[in-house]
Amino acid sequence: MRNLALGFKLARRELRGGVKGLRIVLACLALGVAAIAAVGTLRAGINAGLQADGARILGGDLEIRAGYEPANPEALDWVRARGGVISEVALLRAMLIAPNGERTLVELKAADGRYPLYGALTLDPAQPLQGPILVAEPSVAERLSLAPGDEVRLGEARMRFAGRIAEEPDRVATPTVFGPRAIIPLDQLRATGLAQPGSMITHEYRIRLPEGVSARAFGEELRAAFPTAPWRIRRADQAEPGVNRFLDRAASFLTLAGLTALLVGGIGVATGVRAWLDARSRTIATLRCMGAPTAAIFSAYLFQVMALAALGILIGLVAGWGLTALAATALSGTLPVPARVGLYPAPLLLAALYGVLTALTFALWPLGRAGRIPGAALFRDVLGAGGFWPGWGVGLANALAAAALVTLVIVTAEQRFFAIAFCGGAAAAMLLFRLGAWGLMAGARALSGIRRPAWRLGLANLHRPGAPTPIMLVALGLGLTTLAAIAQIQGNLRSAIGNEMPARAPNFFFIDIQPDQVARFDALARETPGVDEVRRVPSLRARISAVNGVPAEQVQATPETAWALRGDRGLTYSATPPAGTRITEGAWWAADYDGPTLVSFDANLARGWGIGLGDTITVNVLGRDIDLQIANLRNVEWRSLGMNFTLIASPGLLSSAPHTHIATVRGDPAQDQNLLRRITDALPNVSGIRVREALEQVGILLGRIGTALTAVGSITLMAGALVLAGAVAAGQQRRIREAVLLKTVGATRGQILRAFLVEFGVLGGFAGILAALAGTAAAWGVVVGIMRQEWVFLPGTLALTVLGCMILVLAFGYAGTAMALRVRPAPLLRNE
Repeated sequence: MRNLALGFKLARRELRGGVKGLRIVLACLALGVAAIAAVGTLRAGINAGLQADGARILGGDLEIRAGYEPANPEALDWVRARGGVISEVALLRAMLIAPNGERTLVELKAADGRYPLYGALTLDPAQPLQGPILVAEPSVAERLSLAPGDEVRLGEARMRFAGRIAEEPDRVATPTVFGPRAIIPLDQLRATGLAQPGSMITHEYRIRLPEGVSARAFGEELRAAFPTAPWRIRRADQAEPGVNRFLDRAASFLTLAGLTALLVGGIGVATGVRAWLDARSRTIATLRCMGAPTAAIFSAYLFQVMALAALGILIGLVAGWGLTALAATALSGTLPVPARVGLYPAPLLLAALYGVLTALTFALWPLGRAGRIPGAALFRDVLGAGGFWPGWGVGLANALAAAALVTLVIVTAEQRFFAIAFCGGAAAAMLLFRLGAWGLMAGARALSGIRRPAWRLGLANLHRPGAPTPIMLVALGLGLTTLAAIAQIQGNLRSAIGNEMPARAPNFFFIDIQPDQVARFDALARETPGVDEVRRVPSLRARISAVNGVPAEQVQATPETAWALRGDRGLTYSATPPAGTRITEGAWWAADYDGPTLVSFDANLARGWGIGLGDTITVNVLGRDIDLQIANLRNVEWRSLGMNFTLIASPGLLSSAPHTHIATVRGDPAQDQNLLRRITDALPNVSGIRVREALEQVGILLGRIGTALTAVGSITLMAGALVLAGAVAAGQQRRIREAVLLKTVGATRGQILRAFLVEFGVLGGFAGILAALAGTAAAWGVVVGIMRQEWVFLPGTLALTVLGCMILVLAFGYAGTAMALRVRPAPLLRNE
């Protein structure tokens, strides 16, 4: 305790002189903590928005999603008998045709008179949703040049375009995917002719419960009363599971990106503390010579570092909260719900804890070494600090702090495996760059006999005792690796979407083709000039209700395959394997097979569910459960954007069920508009989805995601730049002394400048090459292992990474060298 008290007193006195030597430490911690605090606070704000507006977002306290079949009237009567108020909504896709013949695909919502139960549907101009009218998003009016009062055609019905949708309260719960939103009254749906047997319609029933009734309990009672009903029941606090999953994954990635910045900042902490202690070497030596205990010296400087760390963390928390408010405003149009900006203690405390553990992990080692250096050694050579062991106590404390930091990352992560992989990857990257620094220094030492003075001196600076080469290489390498990996991932996604897919993708998907329209559709499509290929298959909607007798919600599926157990799935039947089928196990049934229903199943999903040949998948089709026995497994090429089905059954039982057909058409893009007009004029209930437009929207989305990823990666690079600046500043006194001595013995300014630029140029180029290789390896693992896509090597991206690194390092090196060359020799030589 006496040593702690003495250390505290010494720390308090030294802190009166300011924090000049620890500004880099403060900035590095503030940057990393700000990133983590901003992500956590924004996520908490969105969660608060979801919780507060859950009923409005969902459209009710509870929702029954019945799929393509309307709900059982007995179930609706059961709800009404217990005081529930029901609003019915039907969702489908349809072609909207303007008076001038222009047409576009819309995501159609047919809503009853009670819609919405919560919130308000705001229209421009304001009016009730009644009669044969249609309202749509502004983009529909702009695309089709519609004005209020214009007559539009929807399926077989003609309606009045009544205005634009200004606000749709339940948009998150019913998102649009293939087109903008249009809304009509539910009682007008029959007139359109779009609701036919087998049509791709989703029926939803929103329920407003009496005051004080628990939504959870009501939903459980409803499920128990109708245990076999093929529904999905959601509560207001589950307004959109997909939104929660997306936010969790996005928050996980952004938090780990912030941790990368904090990790790089931790290296800056180590660099800054080391340089700060070097500047105080004479003070420490004096204290040692006067008999100050090692523990007192250690605690004095630990108190100072942690006080500055606390200030940096506080600045980071304030900045992170401020960034949250800015981000919520800037992203208000793209976030699923408006974020409620407020003070959320949990994410701020978590960010602060990350900052404290990072500061301890990276500051304890240099502090422990400085405290054990004999006074005489410090008087002889300030560089001697690099060779002292800090002691078992400090070493153990350092290891515990590092272990606590890793544990915190894993325990607080939404995806534990991802967090473990991040920690392992970070450790591997640091080891790689540390070994790279050793190799670079060894290579520079081997070239010490080179004749050109500038090169000899520059290379010698890389391997001299106390050279900052390892720290600079690790800090720069981590930041550049992150950017290189993001650039490669983004480039591969763009390559897959923009180059590979359009070459193989069809021009159109046509849906809701009725069986009695098949012949006419085929004739119209094939007779259209420029059409090269027409493929059509029967299509049913089915819900997987059980796997080997286990209810779908209880199946132990891997996270990447669980999606197929939720909602409706496409189902078709075929006597022969579709073109391009690649069977991996089993065999296709005979063309004349007439036995129990068999199924060809996606091999990837089978692995994720732990099933194989001979196992049974139970699907619910039109309210009837049908057992499908797996006859073969096949690889499904989803990226081809063809008619790919998870389930392809044998003909027989399914062929007699009500169903529609879907078709793909390939041909000359110049004939797309003509083809769409011919089909939809003759068959008003058929909708055409233009694949190229969908791909363009995906490309725009990827561009936004890429911009966000690059911005996040730039935070890491900013931290690396701070560390680089700190390393340059830490060696500035040595650089000044060398420049003075070289000028004294006759070296010109140009020769000295070239020598230092050789040092920084070689360091930057080597760091860029290592970062490009490490980033490429990380991107390859993500693209091939996680995204399951083919890898495309992008040499231009790597070249830009190496070039950018060299420019960055040379810029900092030139700035430091130019400042050193401006120092006049006389004052320094007199002091020496």
